[in-house]
Amino acid sequence: MVQLFPIFARDEETAVIIRRGPSRWHHLVQWDTRRDRFLHGAWFKGRIYEEKCDLSPDGKLLVYFVLKGSHSQTKFTHAWTAVSRVPYLKALILWPQGTTYGGGGRFFENRSLALRGVTDPPLDEFPLAGLQIVKGPTPVHESIKEVPEADWCGRDHRNHLVFTVGGQLFRRQKTEDTMIADFTALRPDPMPAPEWAGRPL
Repeated sequence: MVQLFPIFARDEETAVIIRRGPSRWHHLVQWDTRRDRFLHGAWFKGRIYEEKCDLSPDGKLLVYFVLKGSHSQTKFTHAWTAVSRVPYLKALILWPQGTTYGGGGRFFENRSLALRGVTDPPLDEFPLAGLQIVKGPTPVHESIKEVPEADWCGRDHRNHLVFTVGGQLFRRQKTEDTMIADFTALRPDPMPAPEWAGRPL
Protein backbone atom coordinates (compact mmCIF):
# COMPACT_ATOMS: atom_id res chain seq x y z
CA MET A 1 0.00 0.00 0.00
CA VAL A 2 1.30 3.43 -0.98
CA GLN A 3 0.52 6.59 0.99
CA LEU A 4 1.52 10.22 0.42
CA PHE A 5 2.13 12.88 3.08
CA PRO A 6 2.85 16.44 1.78
CA ILE A 7 4.43 19.16 3.95
CA PHE A 8 4.24 22.73 2.63
CA ALA A 9 6.86 25.46 3.03
CA ARG A 10 5.52 28.59 4.70
CA ASP A 11 6.95 31.31 2.45
CA GLU A 12 7.49 29.67 -0.94
CA GLU A 13 5.20 27.72 -3.25
CA THR A 14 6.97 24.44 -2.66
CA ALA A 15 6.41 21.28 -0.64
CA VAL A 16 7.99 17.93 0.05
CA ILE A 17 5.96 14.76 -0.40
CA ILE A 18 6.94 11.80 1.76
CA ARG A 19 5.83 8.68 -0.08
CA ARG A 20 5.48 5.55 2.02
CA GLY A 21 5.48 2.10 0.44
CA PRO A 22 5.91 -0.56 -0.63
CA SER A 23 6.58 -2.13 2.75
CA ARG A 24 9.18 -0.13 4.74
CA TRP A 25 10.41 2.05 1.86
CA HIS A 26 10.02 5.84 1.93
CA HIS A 27 10.70 8.27 -0.91
CA LEU A 28 11.05 12.07 -0.95
CA VAL A 29 9.62 14.16 -3.78
CA GLN A 30 10.03 17.93 -4.05
CA TRP A 31 6.84 19.57 -5.35
CA ASP A 32 6.74 22.96 -7.09
CA THR A 33 3.12 23.70 -6.17
CA ARG A 34 2.79 26.64 -8.59
CA ARG A 35 3.78 24.70 -11.71
CA ASP A 36 3.03 21.17 -10.39
CA ARG A 37 6.52 19.97 -11.20
CA PHE A 38 8.22 17.22 -9.23
CA LEU A 39 11.83 16.38 -8.40
CA HIS A 40 12.45 12.86 -7.09
CA GLY A 41 15.05 12.45 -4.35
CA ALA A 42 16.02 10.02 -1.60
CA TRP A 43 14.80 6.49 -1.03
CA PHE A 44 15.02 5.24 2.56
CA LYS A 45 14.34 1.75 3.93
CA GLY A 46 13.19 2.20 7.51
CA ARG A 47 10.55 4.41 9.08
CA ILE A 48 10.17 8.13 8.54
CA TYR A 49 7.76 9.73 11.01
CA GLU A 50 6.09 12.05 8.52
CA GLU A 51 4.07 14.06 11.02
CA LYS A 52 7.24 14.94 12.98
CA CYS A 53 9.07 16.33 9.94
CA ASP A 54 9.05 19.96 8.80
CA LEU A 55 10.27 22.24 6.00
CA SER A 56 12.13 25.50 6.43
CA PRO A 57 10.01 28.51 5.34
CA ASP A 58 11.94 28.72 2.05
CA GLY A 59 11.45 24.99 1.44
CA LYS A 60 15.16 24.23 1.16
CA LEU A 61 15.80 22.32 4.40
CA LEU A 62 14.01 19.36 5.96
CA VAL A 63 14.11 18.31 9.60
CA TYR A 64 13.19 14.64 9.83
CA PHE A 65 12.94 11.82 12.36
CA VAL A 66 13.62 8.21 11.41
CA LEU A 67 13.87 4.71 12.80
CA LYS A 68 16.30 2.20 11.29
CA GLY A 69 16.99 -0.89 13.34
CA SER A 70 20.13 -1.86 11.43
CA HIS A 71 21.86 1.23 12.87
CA SER A 72 21.15 0.31 16.51
CA GLN A 73 24.81 -0.50 17.26
CA THR A 74 26.19 2.63 15.57
CA LYS A 75 26.62 6.20 16.80
CA PHE A 76 23.35 7.03 15.05
CA THR A 77 21.48 4.58 17.33
CA HIS A 78 18.32 3.10 15.87
CA ALA A 79 16.42 6.44 15.86
CA TRP A 80 17.67 9.92 15.06
CA THR A 81 16.66 13.46 14.12
CA ALA A 82 18.53 15.18 11.30
CA VAL A 83 18.47 18.16 8.95
CA SER A 84 19.02 17.73 5.20
CA ARG A 85 18.60 19.54 1.91
CA VAL A 86 15.33 18.77 0.08
CA PRO A 87 14.67 16.29 -1.50
CA TYR A 88 17.47 14.25 0.05
CA LEU A 89 18.23 12.76 3.47
CA LYS A 90 21.98 13.44 3.47
CA ALA A 91 22.40 14.56 7.11
CA LEU A 92 23.96 17.99 7.58
CA ILE A 93 23.32 17.84 11.35
CA LEU A 94 22.31 14.69 13.24
CA TRP A 95 21.11 14.06 16.79
CA PRO A 96 21.06 10.37 17.91
CA GLN A 97 18.08 9.60 20.13
CA GLY A 98 17.89 5.85 20.66
CA THR A 99 14.15 6.11 21.25
CA THR A 100 11.08 6.92 19.19
CA TYR A 101 9.76 9.26 21.87
CA GLY A 102 9.80 12.83 20.61
CA GLY A 103 11.94 13.46 17.57
CA GLY A 104 11.81 15.90 14.68
CA GLY A 105 10.90 19.53 15.17
CA ARG A 106 9.58 22.74 13.60
CA PHE A 107 11.28 25.56 11.73
CA PHE A 108 10.56 29.16 12.76
CA GLU A 109 12.89 30.80 10.23
CA ASN A 110 15.08 29.40 7.45
CA ARG A 111 17.94 28.69 9.87
CA SER A 112 16.01 28.67 13.16
CA LEU A 113 14.65 25.36 14.46
CA ALA A 114 12.97 24.01 17.59
CA LEU A 115 13.52 20.32 18.33
CA ARG A 116 11.02 17.90 19.87
CA GLY A 117 12.35 15.78 22.74
CA VAL A 118 16.01 16.04 21.67
CA THR A 119 18.29 16.48 24.68
CA ASP A 120 21.75 15.36 23.51
CA PRO A 121 24.09 17.43 21.30
CA PRO A 122 24.58 16.51 17.64
CA LEU A 123 27.33 14.12 16.66
CA ASP A 124 30.74 15.81 16.36
CA GLU A 125 31.01 15.11 12.64
CA PHE A 126 27.77 17.05 12.10
CA PRO A 127 28.56 20.59 13.36
CA LEU A 128 25.70 22.86 14.31
CA ALA A 129 27.20 25.86 12.50
CA GLY A 130 24.65 27.61 10.30
CA LEU A 131 21.57 26.58 12.29
CA GLN A 132 20.16 28.07 15.48
CA ILE A 133 18.29 25.86 17.93
CA VAL A 134 15.55 27.77 19.75
CA LYS A 135 12.76 27.00 22.19
CA GLY A 136 9.21 27.01 20.93
CA PRO A 137 6.14 24.90 20.11
CA THR A 138 6.67 21.82 17.95
CA PRO A 139 3.21 20.65 16.88
CA VAL A 140 3.03 17.71 14.51
CA HIS A 141 1.60 17.99 11.01
CA GLU A 142 -1.87 16.48 10.70
CA SER A 143 -4.48 15.92 8.01
CA ILE A 144 -7.44 18.32 8.15
CA LYS A 145 -9.75 15.44 7.17
CA GLU A 146 -12.05 17.47 4.85
CA VAL A 147 -12.11 14.54 2.42
CA PRO A 148 -13.22 11.48 4.43
CA GLU A 149 -11.88 8.89 1.97
CA ALA A 150 -8.44 10.50 1.70
CA ASP A 151 -5.25 9.24 3.34
CA TRP A 152 -4.21 12.87 3.86
CA CYS A 153 -5.89 16.22 3.24
CA GLY A 154 -4.75 19.84 3.53
CA ARG A 155 -4.56 23.27 1.88
CA ASP A 156 -1.94 24.49 -0.57
CA HIS A 157 -0.43 27.99 -0.78
CA ARG A 158 -3.46 29.29 -2.72
CA ASN A 159 -5.86 27.74 -0.21
CA HIS A 160 -6.95 25.04 -2.63
CA LEU A 161 -7.95 21.74 -1.05
CA VAL A 162 -5.41 19.03 -1.88
CA PHE A 163 -5.64 15.40 -0.84
CA THR A 164 -4.08 12.00 -1.43
CA VAL A 165 -5.60 8.58 -2.05
CA GLY A 166 -3.17 5.70 -2.30
CA GLY A 167 -0.25 6.98 -4.34
CA GLN A 168 -2.27 9.65 -6.13
CA LEU A 169 -2.30 13.41 -5.45
CA PHE A 170 -5.43 15.49 -6.13
CA ARG A 171 -6.51 19.14 -6.06
CA ARG A 172 -10.15 20.17 -5.55
CA GLN A 173 -11.34 23.45 -7.07
CA LYS A 174 -14.99 24.24 -6.41
CA THR A 175 -16.58 20.81 -6.95
CA GLU A 176 -14.06 19.42 -9.43
CA ASP A 177 -11.23 17.08 -8.44
CA THR A 178 -8.14 16.95 -10.64
CA MET A 179 -5.39 14.37 -10.26
CA ILE A 180 -2.07 16.23 -10.13
CA ALA A 181 0.26 13.23 -10.07
CA ASP A 182 0.25 9.45 -9.72
CA PHE A 183 3.17 7.95 -7.78
CA THR A 184 1.79 4.43 -7.41
CA ALA A 185 4.04 2.81 -10.02
CA LEU A 186 7.34 3.95 -8.46
CA ARG A 187 9.73 1.26 -7.29
CA PRO A 188 12.63 1.72 -4.83
CA ASP A 189 15.70 3.05 -6.61
CA PRO A 190 18.13 4.25 -3.94
CA MET A 191 20.97 6.36 -5.29
CA PRO A 192 23.68 8.41 -3.54
CA ALA A 193 22.71 12.01 -2.88
CA PRO A 194 24.34 14.54 -5.24
CA GLU A 195 27.35 16.47 -3.99
CA TRP A 196 25.41 19.70 -3.46
CA ALA A 197 23.06 17.95 -0.98
CA GLY A 198 25.97 17.51 1.44
CA ARG A 199 27.20 21.11 1.26
CA PRO A 200 27.51 22.52 4.81
CA LEU A 201 25.04 25.16 5.93
